[in-house]
Amino acid sequence: MTNEIRPTEGELEILQIIWKKGPSTVREVNDLLNADQEKSIGYTTTLKIMQIMFEKGLLRRDDSQRTHVYTAEVREGKIQSALLDRFLNAAYKGSASKLALQLLGNHKTTPDELAEIKALIDQLEKNKPS
Repeated sequence: MTNEIRPTEGELEILQIIWKKGPSTVREVNDLLNADQEKSIGYTTTLKIMQIMFEKGLLRRDDSQRTHVYTAEVREGKIQSALLDRFLNAAYKGSASKLALQLLGNHKTTPDELAEIKALIDQLEKNKPS
């Protein structure tokens, strides 16, 4: 199912809000979306997108109260992995090393980030079967 998960850019924005905030109403999500936007997004637009996300299985809806509360049905890491796999295959023919070299060569990396990367490489080398 991981490869079938394909949230749109707008759906991903909503998921990021719910992953960070937790269970939320449409009004809460819409307010947070508009706090980060130059152009206002209408409440009914947010409602429609969230209803579609519910139908796609991206959100769960608690309709036991008058105001429906939505929670993420999928974990953040699962979506990130699916999106990264799709991007890696499309742009780098599945080569993680090419992606890593491109990222490290094109962007400023802080000393802390480099230390994390080195620690991850060390851990991967320790766990690699001989």
